[in-house]
Amino acid sequence: MAADSKAPAPSPRAPWRVAWLRLMGTYAVAAAAGYAASLIHIPLPWMLGPLFVCGLLNVSGVPLQAGWHLREIGQVIVGLAIGMRFTPHLLLVSLELLPAMLVATLYIILATFIGALIMRPLARIDATTAFFATAAGGMADMAVVAAARGGDTNAVSIVHALRVTTVVSIVPFMVFAFGEAGNVTSVDPTASQDLLLLGLGLVIAYLGAQALRPTVIPNPWLLGSLLPSAALGASGLMNVAVPGILIIAAQIMIGVWLSMRFRRDLFVRLPRVAASGLLIGVLLILAAALGAEGLSLATGLPLTTSFLALAPAAITEMVLTAKAMHADAELVTAFHIVRIAVISSTILIVFRVYRFVLRSHYESGV
Repeated sequence: MAADSKAPAPSPRAPWRVAWLRLMGTYAVAAAAGYAASLIHIPLPWMLGPLFVCGLLNVSGVPLQAGWHLREIGQVIVGLAIGMRFTPHLLLVSLELLPAMLVATLYIILATFIGALIMRPLARIDATTAFFATAAGGMADMAVVAAARGGDTNAVSIVHALRVTTVVSIVPFMVFAFGEAGNVTSVDPTASQDLLLLGLGLVIAYLGAQALRPTVIPNPWLLGSLLPSAALGASGLMNVAVPGILIIAAQIMIGVWLSMRFRRDLFVRLPRVAASGLLIGVLLILAAALGAEGLSLATGLPLTTSFLALAPAAITEMVLTAKAMHADAELVTAFHIVRIAVISSTILIVFRVYRFVLRSHYESGV
């Protein structure tokens, strides 16, 4: 009788069941949010819908679960879709615009430099943390470099998460409200619809991303998948169409991942830093809008393309916005690639200049 009265031991698979239910529930909510956003005509509905709804639920304490590796797969899909649109003519145009790309990158570096000077007293953080928190590099990369130089990685992560989320949330609305739609078709009528060829393209793009992972280049999943795809597309060796349903799935994957950046504990622990990071994100967007006017006048590029090319960080999301607006997503990509390459290779040089400007604070130990 005593043995019969014992409660059955919990199944060792129960945690897995809970995790799977949470995972499926998260993406079901995300898909529903994307569909609802599409019905009310929100820009980039399948990414922003999941971002807003899942982000709100996450901050409210609702247990959500992002799928392992899904954000990376989403970026590979976007990388293949954009890479397939590269042509020899586009590569020539990109080379002609290289001086403008370098000047645009210097402008972004100057804007983030000034942002760091504003951020330090506003958030009441040390100068090193302020610099790497506002630098237009990858969040993980800047947090690692900041930690090696005595910065606060939590503050750096919060500000970067807020900047990316602010850019992703605001810029599409600005572009759709004030920008002009381009005439670049999102579908190439000559592209193959063969599913086996599509599978081969995805495998090549994924392997390219894996090859770039060990390097110091930020965002290897997008750039690593885009580069071999662009080489195949420009050479004419492969021209495959990426179905719209895959682009929607990619946006949901990326939107859910972005929503996970909203962590209530970080905002509660560092509210002044979070508020300052939000303000700096808005200021950088305004700086990009101002710079876009000059870039458009100097190069003749459409204002929409110029603005998305200068938007601070969030390359994947800006490329998706360009596609949705029928702007030149490939040129937007080229501008961001140059920005990433220059900033990654010069960040420590710029940091030395920053230390020189604030040498009195470093010498005093502030």
